[in-house]
Amino acid sequence: MTTLDPVAATCPAPLAEAERVLLGHGSGGQLSADLLRDVIIPALGPAAPAGALQDAALVEVGGLELVLSTDSFVVSPAFFPGGDIGSLAVHGTINDVAMRGAEPLGLSLALVVEEGYELADLRRVTGSVGRAAAAAGVPVVTGDTKVVGRGAADGIFITTTGLGRRLPGAAVGAECGRPGDIVLLSGPIGLHGTTIMSVREGLGFDSDIASDSQPLHRLVRAMIAAGGADVHVLRDPTRGGVASALTELAAASGVGVELAETALPVPPTVAAACDILGLDALHVANEGCLVAFVTPAAAGAVLAAMRALPEGSAAVRVGHVVAEHPGRVVMRTALGARRIVDMLIGEQLPRIC
Repeated sequence: MTTLDPVAATCPAPLAEAERVLLGHGSGGQLSADLLRDVIIPALGPAAPAGALQDAALVEVGGLELVLSTDSFVVSPAFFPGGDIGSLAVHGTINDVAMRGAEPLGLSLALVVEEGYELADLRRVTGSVGRAAAAAGVPVVTGDTKVVGRGAADGIFITTTGLGRRLPGAAVGAECGRPGDIVLLSGPIGLHGTTIMSVREGLGFDSDIASDSQPLHRLVRAMIAAGGADVHVLRDPTRGGVASALTELAAASGVGVELAETALPVPPTVAAACDILGLDALHVANEGCLVAFVTPAAAGAVLAAMRALPEGSAAVRVGHVVAEHPGRVVMRTALGARRIVDMLIGEQLPRIC
């Protein structure tokens, strides 16, 4: 009979599992914020915080207020109703520059292409980039192309950088929200994320829905012309949706936000898809709308200027900014109850931009 040595039989202490990047770290929600706060920004040194938590940075050069932004696009599938990865890259970067109250001047374009990618698809993507840039009046002025081995990328990844000049009278920043501000939304929400999800998963909604991808710089120009420095905050609610965007803005400004559920423009198809899949439309990505904090005195003029353009024809007032519950967004539901609207936690819709 064999006896066991109790020391030899003792299980060794388990090895601590190394922390790893999750898909949820790219969701635009809480995990993304944690990754920036805990890993990326601390590594960049003391110069990083100034514009690190906004979609674009304000840079002063020779007395000029310039705005700089960069973004990478890895959307899957690359082609979808209402756009493709090429036009999305152009629109997304133009919009990030515009959200700092700037007029975009030019773009750079970097392509990472997987070996074996169809040249017909590459022509389709680059042609879309060219058409979108021309339609927006923002040229692609420089770029780079790299080819990687099979399996090292999913077809094609795009990185675009945008440079812009601050509009006269603009004083926009995530930290500029003030109690009393009116919260405006330029149009329907949830269209982009629902479209991508439907095409990717074959859910059948794509016959009735299309991405809202579009450039918003002309809309911002009209808003600044109508409201000037009374336009305090602008943000395009892309990854993480309206909920994450408003929560980030509330935290940056040290204010609270009150929303009215009945005022939110959620298209019926988006609402149906969210009901079926158990999603919250406020967490679904957008690529062609913006939220704004505007003083009460200027809200009417700014809203009228928005509605005069196709990009803002469905603009609505959805809430207001308060001094109470700083850093939180609270919504009055259709039934009259109140609930907290929080940032997206983890991964809801991967690879939406």
